[in-house]
Amino acid sequence: MTRLLFPTSLAVATMLLISSAGVRAATLITEDEARRPAVHLITETEAREPVATLASEARGITRAPTISLELPQKPVPPHKPFEFKVELKAHGGATIDPAKVHVTYLKEPGIDLTDRLRPFVTADGIDMPNAEVPTGTHPLRIDVEDSDGRISHAVITLAVAKS
Repeated sequence: MTRLLFPTSLAVATMLLISSAGVRAATLITEDEARRPAVHLITETEAREPVATLASEARGITRAPTISLELPQKPVPPHKPFEFKVELKAHGGATIDPAKVHVTYLKEPGIDLTDRLRPFVTADGIDMPNAEVPTGTHPLRIDVEDSDGRISHAVITLAVAKS
């Protein structure tokens, strides 16, 4: 697997999903949720215009938590489970409190996936070995806070192609 690191307040990544065999799947995103209207994500060009963005730009050196997304090696067919794995790392002697990890599906209105993911969240990250999502593009925002109150977030997009 490949890792993408998100050390600052906002990062965007796209991933194609892989299959995990054997274990029963857990629903990360339902078909009904996927049909809701998407939130318009601000592009880099649009962010230069006088509009609100999802997060402020980080300046200088920060010891905020790092969010690392492990990218799968090959695409998964629709409705097949995949491993949704995100590594969380605190810096400067701080620790990550799993209760302060929040995941939101960026739809109108936003869908809080935190309770659904709670059994898979530890101080080291999120490891949902057999996640299922429907065909489509699914933007997720991951927010994390360390024991020193430093906050990081990342916006990732899960993409599942039609069969």
